[in-house]
Amino acid sequence: MLAIDPIITPASLGYTFPAEFAPHIATWLSWPHKEASWPGKIDSIYPSYSLFVKYLALSEKVRINVANTAMQLFATMHLEKAGVNLQQVEFFIHPTNDAWCRDHGPAFLINPSAENKKVIVDWNYNAWGNKYPPFDLDDIIPTLIGNHFNIPVFNPGIVMEGGSVEFNGAGSLLTSTCCLLNENRNPHLSQSAIEQYLINYYGVEQICWVNEGIVGDDTDGHIDDTVRFVNEDTVITVIEENKQDDNYELLQTNLKQLKQMRLLNHRQLNIVELPMPTAVVFDDQRLPASYANFYISNQHVIVPTFQCKNDDAALQIIASCFPKRSVVGIDSTDIIWGLGSFHCLSQQEPAV
Repeated sequence: MLAIDPIITPASLGYTFPAEFAPHIATWLSWPHKEASWPGKIDSIYPSYSLFVKYLALSEKVRINVANTAMQLFATMHLEKAGVNLQQVEFFIHPTNDAWCRDHGPAFLINPSAENKKVIVDWNYNAWGNKYPPFDLDDIIPTLIGNHFNIPVFNPGIVMEGGSVEFNGAGSLLTSTCCLLNENRNPHLSQSAIEQYLINYYGVEQICWVNEGIVGDDTDGHIDDTVRFVNEDTVITVIEENKQDDNYELLQTNLKQLKQMRLLNHRQLNIVELPMPTAVVFDDQRLPASYANFYISNQHVIVPTFQCKNDDAALQIIASCFPKRSVVGIDSTDIIWGLGSFHCLSQQEPAV
């Protein structure tokens, strides 16, 4: 087992990773440009992507990584077309391999009483088990951002992705065994060793595990497609109503595990069930479409929709969980061809 220095870690210095529903100063994005991620469709994603930025910019800064000034001009053209308030948008010349900022972006932790109120954790990144090389540009994005803002950066030295972890902001972290224990991430580490890294570098006290991801998810089962915290003791979890669907048993397994969990205060989770969309298939490929891949901004919850019968019901259920935010559905039928949606594309920077 790899030796872990327990002394100087974010947790030892009092830093914690806030819940997504806590206040943000900004949302980070990496402008989509890799045609291989949306073969034959990349041009069709920009209207929905720009609409996403428009809603983000209504209540917080939007900080976008771009490769160069040409990409910045291209992005600005699309954002202007969508009516985005460009006063709220900041561009950074940080070249990336791909657009999935949830996974390659910075993990911001805060400690309001520390001299440096914010730190960044720069996990290793290997494009979900070395599936999509190269990924060298994505791997260094958090450190580039830390250098730009003079924010201290921690390097745990193991592979971790933002979409694989979910936080309640009160000491609990949710994740999935199918992803974090996959041998293509950290084969040298046991489950308990991975838990210790999560505790030390995210500043949490409790790791809660579900087993499964959804069919078609090339991340090996990120939690942000299945279970999301909406407050400290409530989760939304997706369920499949069709017993013949490949996702049915997988999601029933997760549901049973969630019902057995106890939080740090010994309370059961409040569980809100969210339907899955009708199977989204393109080019004979089942895509990982899920309403759980929503993003929580300061004023909105931005939900992917898929032109199917469950869209409206899903929006209503999510709205019932966020009475102080406006819930907005944005068509994600083209974006999901890239095998991710709005949560996968974004990473929050907390206010402190």
